[in-house]
Amino acid sequence: MSNPSRRSLLASAAAAPSLLAGPGHAASKPPIEGFLGGAVYFRKSNPPPNEWARDYRAATANGMDAFRHWFMWSAIEVAPGKFDWSDYDRQLDLAAENGLKTVIAIIDNCAPEWAFRQFAASRYLASDGQRADSVDSGSSATAGYPGLCLDNENARSACGRFITELVKRYRHHPALLGYDLWNETGSQGGVPPHMYCFCHGTKARLHDWLKKRYGSLDAVNKAWHRYSYASWDDVEPPRTLDDYAQSLDWLQFRIENAYDLFDWRIALVRKLDPDHLVIGHGTAATLVSHGTSTNDEWRAASRVDAYGFTWVASRNGAAAWRQYQAVDLTRAGAKDKPFWHAEATGGPLWMQPQLLGRPREDGRDTDAQDVRLNFMVSCAGGARGIFYTRWRALLDGPLFGAFGLFGMDGSMTPQAEMAGKLMAWAKVHDELWKSRPVTGEVGLLFAEESEFFNVVQQKSSDYYAASVRGAYQGFFDNNIQPDFVLPQDIGNYKLIYVPYPVMLRSRTVAALQAYVRGGGALVCEGLPAYFGDHGHVGEKQPNYGLDALFGCRQTAVEFDPDLSEDLQFELHGHQIFGRYFRQEYETADSTAVGHFASGAVAAVENRADAGKTLLIGTFPGAGYYRHKTEAAKAQFAQLLEWAGVSQRVKVSNPAVQARLHRGEKTILWATNATSQTQTVTMTVDAVFTGASDVWAGRTVTVEGRTLSVTVPAKDAVVLNLL
Repeated sequence: MSNPSRRSLLASAAAAPSLLAGPGHAASKPPIEGFLGGAVYFRKSNPPPNEWARDYRAATANGMDAFRHWFMWSAIEVAPGKFDWSDYDRQLDLAAENGLKTVIAIIDNCAPEWAFRQFAASRYLASDGQRADSVDSGSSATAGYPGLCLDNENARSACGRFITELVKRYRHHPALLGYDLWNETGSQGGVPPHMYCFCHGTKARLHDWLKKRYGSLDAVNKAWHRYSYASWDDVEPPRTLDDYAQSLDWLQFRIENAYDLFDWRIALVRKLDPDHLVIGHGTAATLVSHGTSTNDEWRAASRVDAYGFTWVASRNGAAAWRQYQAVDLTRAGAKDKPFWHAEATGGPLWMQPQLLGRPREDGRDTDAQDVRLNFMVSCAGGARGIFYTRWRALLDGPLFGAFGLFGMDGSMTPQAEMAGKLMAWAKVHDELWKSRPVTGEVGLLFAEESEFFNVVQQKSSDYYAASVRGAYQGFFDNNIQPDFVLPQDIGNYKLIYVPYPVMLRSRTVAALQAYVRGGGALVCEGLPAYFGDHGHVGEKQPNYGLDALFGCRQTAVEFDPDLSEDLQFELHGHQIFGRYFRQEYETADSTAVGHFASGAVAAVENRADAGKTLLIGTFPGAGYYRHKTEAAKAQFAQLLEWAGVSQRVKVSNPAVQARLHRGEKTILWATNATSQTQTVTMTVDAVFTGASDVWAGRTVTVEGRTLSVTVPAKDAVVLNLL
């Protein structure tokens, strides 16, 4: 059902040798340079077709480089082997006519209606026995969600045929930039009583995974404390998450299985089209839904050419740390690869449950100032592009009117005017995108097993998320840049902070021990590796030889979270809060530096070879998440001095956040997320003789390494240090 009149560009592109490298030639992927701006445009059937041409002209006039469209399986393969490409052909042709590029978002988690019937056994099967039917998505008002379980070969084969036909059709089109192969990196998962997937295909995949992991059924019996599995057919996914060993393996399997599927998509697309970008984007949600879904910035970004993230204040809140944390987490996963703010908000979100009870100023509305601030914060964190969640809002479904940069009728808005101004500025200042954020002063360890264990033990990740986010805030509120880091990368930092380490694998512990003995400074929250491999409790605590590393032994422990919401203790003379659990210690050639109200030792410092450690017997990160006290803030700042780490940028006004980038030029970004003008003095650990604001030309006073400047409400200064 294609439109023959729209085949000219497709045909001419196929004949253009510069667009596709032939066999034996090097791939000619578009270079990822400079700044890229755009928006999500077409999600069938919005916006109205008779307005597409006008909108494309408006996009070009507004400084956009690209549109991203949802190519939804359920909207394209209208019958088995029968594809309706007409609307999508038109999108790419309009892009070429208007000088825009196109990102094809392949949405295969919305299966055609006929596929739900034809592949009925491949429908997701929940732990409570419910089969998933085709339902609408609020994000497109199009049915077919949640799709089919591609662990089943027949469903995967049908999906692969759709992807193959799509790539073959558009791989030579001059408007094509690349393919976004996983929208927001989330998939079926969940916690009891409703978890996915328990279909025959997933069970078979689980059995294969266990065979590779353990080698034999006897080894699974031993690891899971089952002993009487006589056949692989006896092995079922857990329905309750009550058995620690089995449940931890189940969560690990789910995420690895999801990324195996991502690898399958990537391999298929790259085989068919090696010349265009493979892209993905998540929601910067690894800290909250790594165990309950499949969010993993590191796993996702490592597989693609460029990565991105969805983040909107209306869903997440407008506090400054929240967006910075999302950008920092995405940057950590992307490492040296370019990353984009793949879905930024241009308009309000109405009538959604995330908003209830929140004040208007907490992200419930988005005006032009908010568009400017969100842009500047993402760039300060290292993003090299901005795509808006909607060019125009949907006219159908529960997300009607949400996120739109332009009006619901396609008319210009103050938000769209601001976006155009920002895009034009970004393109003029190409030098900004040749510099990168410096390495942070502290690495926040992400040990996935800690989050997995929280999900298994508590049926949510709340304790872990509060601990790591609170630690992030403790440093952020002092304008200390915290970088999220995996165990294998901790050697890049002089100071490592370990939040909520209640479960640690033996190999993670080994990495921490080597780090300290090699000269690193380690701050660890309480109960480190209390639960080890497979969730097994160590007889001696701290576990796995950490008693020697930290120079102390446990004398008492309490798992009473309801009694410890406001747990207080003293550390280095500061009265601060912990939370959830508590662990008391006796020292051994180490120094007690903190105490609970009872007088029991709450914190211990130790020297280990060339390094040093600080063990704190509760979770001050979670404590700070709940109690933002000045004493706790001062304690987080003091950790840099304790570790001998110099702060990159010190600010006189905590309402202003500053980030340093280095490259061809040294750039200092400073953002003000408040509704009032702020004056700030910043001291930088860099040698410079002057500074100019390349954003708005604001006056900067320079004296030695100190700069003073005024930053308007919800705005920024972008200083080129000369």
